[in-house]
Amino acid sequence: MRVLYFAWVRQKVGLGQEEVSPPPAVRDVAGLVAWLSERSPGHAAAFANARTIRAAVNQDFATPDHPVAAGDEIAFFPPVTGG
Repeated sequence: MRVLYFAWVRQKVGLGQEEVSPPPAVRDVAGLVAWLSERSPGHAAAFANARTIRAAVNQDFATPDHPVAAGDEIAFFPPVTGG
């Protein structure tokens, strides 16, 4: 599973992307966020308020209950505003 981080999420995590192999219990975006939060202090800081982060699974916007699986690309980013 490839995880991409953008904007301040990337700054807090300290990585732009990483390959991860979460345990089988991680079945959706919310579970992935919870699992990622335990990987490092930077991950914990980035996901401390998960409601402020948006996700995309395979380049489609995704809700916390959206399923994830091995081979997926999951991106995390702050809400985007127009201007």
